[in-house]
Amino acid sequence: MTIVRINAITVPEGAGDELLRRFEQRVGEVETMAGFEGFELLRPAEGNTWYVYTRWSSEEDFLAWVQSPAFARGHAEASSQPVAHGAELLSFDVVLRAGPAVVKGAGQ
Repeated sequence: MTIVRINAITVPEGAGDELLRRFEQRVGEVETMAGFEGFELLRPAEGNTWYVYTRWSSEEDFLAWVQSPAFARGHAEASSQPVAHGAELLSFDVVLRAGPAVVKGAGQ
């Protein structure tokens, strides 16, 4: 069963560009992890809470990422020079999913 982990990060006014830069520098690290299915960094249309959305094939795969050297490297800068006021990890199990419908004959 696919799981979703969302890190809600509260960012001070004007620090969003720095948060984006940091994620851009390290996004390639997670792509090679076993069980990784997807990542999105969501910038708020309003407010100051950004969301780091990830999908994993299992809780074990997510925990392997969190305990990996790549994760530690990626979060070292965040620890030494924080760009956020706080963060909260939200956890979900995907129990129903839908995607775009495929229309036969369309575009053919």
